[in-house]
Amino acid sequence: MQAQSGPSVSKPLPYTATTDASAHTFQYGSPTDAYLETMRDRYGLDRVVAGKTTDLAKAQAICAWVHGRLNHNGHIPTKKTDPMGILQDAQAEQEVQCVGFGIVLAAALQAVGIPARPLYLKTADSETRGSAAGHAATEAWLSEQQKWVLVDAQWDVIPTLGGTPLNAVELQQALATGNEDLRGLTTTNAKWKFYFKWLKDYLYYLDTPLDNRFGAKMSTAGLMLVPEGAKKPVVFQRTTRLHNLRYTHSPTTFYANPNETYQAQEPQRTDD
Repeated sequence: MQAQSGPSVSKPLPYTATTDASAHTFQYGSPTDAYLETMRDRYGLDRVVAGKTTDLAKAQAICAWVHGRLNHNGHIPTKKTDPMGILQDAQAEQEVQCVGFGIVLAAALQAVGIPARPLYLKTADSETRGSAAGHAATEAWLSEQQKWVLVDAQWDVIPTLGGTPLNAVELQQALATGNEDLRGLTTTNAKWKFYFKWLKDYLYYLDTPLDNRFGAKMSTAGLMLVPEGAKKPVVFQRTTRLHNLRYTHSPTTFYANPNETYQAQEPQRTDD
């Protein structure tokens, strides 16, 4: 493994405290979208969240549902990229990578009215590491807390600190400082302490699609949150080019309120 110049994940990663001057347009699906309506009806998602009175409780119920529907295998590429296609393959006992969990969970949450998006996490040396340089999860916007929260359906874990659910940046800070109040919400007795130890190195680079609609996606652009002083990666695991990415050092920009509108900027080219 090559040494990585820049900040270390063993300490809270540094970011800018301000919002980018030129912000980015995020798009999310509506539960009234045809694709999400079909998914909600086909898989009985209203029943999954029945009786749940908060977005956190709904997110936890949907997370457990996805966890129980899909089987993980990191060595088998996910054949389909649309949520219902992944679920259909799962019914045929096909296993999926973490990416499949992140996509299905994002769509299922949107189908019950919670803005959500896949979240792709990468290690500091993700450009030079040959394998196991990334993980995929989901982040959901919880209206009661007015914040984004990390939800991992592969593991069935939602991180919390003193009872407050955390996003990926907040989780990295809590892990780096060894905060003893860190816990994992789970309905399946997931080993969240082991999960946090395993996840820690993946919390260096974070990226997410700008267009998070299903059945109507028009853009493949994404936004990556990069620590101040760190290199902006353009390759993943030595050979995979990271195309159509925009970069920011601002968590405020990365975690924009999904109910607000921002002006888009042109993507930064990553080609030679």
